Amino acid sequence: MSDLLTRITIDPERMHGRPCVRNLRITVADILGLLAAGQSRASILEDYPYLESADIDAVLAFAARQADHPIIAAE
Repeated sequence: MSDLLTRITIDPERMHGRPCVRNLRITVADILGLLAAGQSRASILEDYPYLESADIDAVLAFAARQADHPIIAAE
């Protein structure tokens, strides 16, 4: 999984520091939004020909890692 995560880049000068795929101007949130809206992997790759299937795997791995942080309830 760590190899996949190298595909996700964070640069304060690109897309306001939001996590992107391979320094491209497409964010992790963009891909997650497309998947959440029901777009298939194949249609995403067709619409964004510069993306690779492993990029979508990396987005999902990154999101899973981010979601695994504990939430501390306010007192």
